[in-house]
Amino acid sequence: MSKYAEILADLERRIASGEYAAGRKLPSVREAAALYGCSVNTMVRAYAELEKRHAVYSIPRSGHYVVDGPSGRREAADGPIDLSASTPDPELFPLQDFRHCLNQALDAHGRELFTCADGRGLEPLRQALASHFAEDQVFAGAERIRIVPGVNRALELLARMPFPNGNGTILVEQPSYDLYLRFLEEAGIPVRGIGRTAEGVDLDELERLFRSGGIKFFYTMTRHHSPLGASYSLEERKAIARLAGKYGVYVVEDDYLADMGDARGLDPIHAYDRSGHVIYLKSFSKTVFPGLRLGAAVLPERLLKPFDGMRRYGDTPPLTQAALEVYLRSGMYERHRRMIRNRYAERMRALAAALKLHGAWDWPCAPDIRPGLYAPLMLPRTVNLERLARRLADRGVRVVSGKAGYLKSYRDWMKFLRLSVARANPQRIEEGVRRIAEEVRREAGRSLEGIFPGWKGAMRR
Repeated sequence: MSKYAEILADLERRIASGEYAAGRKLPSVREAAALYGCSVNTMVRAYAELEKRHAVYSIPRSGHYVVDGPSGRREAADGPIDLSASTPDPELFPLQDFRHCLNQALDAHGRELFTCADGRGLEPLRQALASHFAEDQVFAGAERIRIVPGVNRALELLARMPFPNGNGTILVEQPSYDLYLRFLEEAGIPVRGIGRTAEGVDLDELERLFRSGGIKFFYTMTRHHSPLGASYSLEERKAIARLAGKYGVYVVEDDYLADMGDARGLDPIHAYDRSGHVIYLKSFSKTVFPGLRLGAAVLPERLLKPFDGMRRYGDTPPLTQAALEVYLRSGMYERHRRMIRNRYAERMRALAAALKLHGAWDWPCAPDIRPGLYAPLMLPRTVNLERLARRLADRGVRVVSGKAGYLKSYRDWMKFLRLSVARANPQRIEEGVRRIAEEVRREAGRSLEGIFPGWKGAMRR
């Protein structure tokens, strides 16, 4: 083994063992050269290779530092406790795997990836997605799949394009995805809400709106809802599919967290669609990384032409599409999916235990708790959400008010905090919940006991 290879192997061993811990500054190039008895050029080369392997990173005029891995956290013990994030934890990004996939894609397709893109999406990726979706009981050929630069783009196109039923109003759950609600309001697109709780939606009211509300489509998050974290029951999913076919109303099913949670017994609405009225959307931003900007839409046959007409050109880089195709077919994605599912499940269990410990939620910490990202903490009407959030920020706890998930015109809204484990340190979740409980008591002016009526056990399903 050459001197260079020995040095490189020793540095990797020290990093893997924790001797050089995450966030630690490595010896300078000159110090390391003296330590190993080699030239400065050899150490420059070794550090460059470690940086190339994403083991270290460099800061100009400062030095080289060990990258945080999945088991290392830079969050200081007395730093902010983040229970607010909606974006995934960068520590869980599959950077090295995806870099390999980018290289494989370049080797396989070469210059083809730098020409004008097919507006429908790269054919090999659409074929791979057809197989991937079939595992989740979404059966559609590649000809019905469209690649989009994130699900938000698909939602925008669907909101603006004409639908065969001739209706113009979009029905949304309340609460729902805040950024989409703001888009609909600012664009002046007719929209109305229907209440949803952890117990589900009122199917009688939904049928009334489908029958006489002029509804173009119903936007829903069937599984692991944001911000409620809840999933529809099997009966509800079947009923929504049946009502869509009966009244000619389309359903836009945003399955953005399907791969984050346990999918047993939670087939999407699309699996029960017999009339071609369900549009299935899937994002890879939460499971891979947000910067990928890739999502997919599975469209009914009759919507392909209007959807393509609204789009007119390819807006998703072929290189990242080709890399995702390699990532899916190689099995890397499935391995990564299992890993993040376990990591987020660990955090959700910690959150459930902390909420139970501090009397804020009657949700037992069951070993089979479903993974996900969000959980709502319902609050009494006497609590001022904005003031509570400010007090918590002053105490180093970041939270998000559930009010953002409602249309501005919607009046029957629930008062809650959306708690997220997306970037939460499992070791500090209990501390964060304790501070929240203390501030809620202070705000409400009494014990937490008995101030959560109507919510007891609501999240057990």
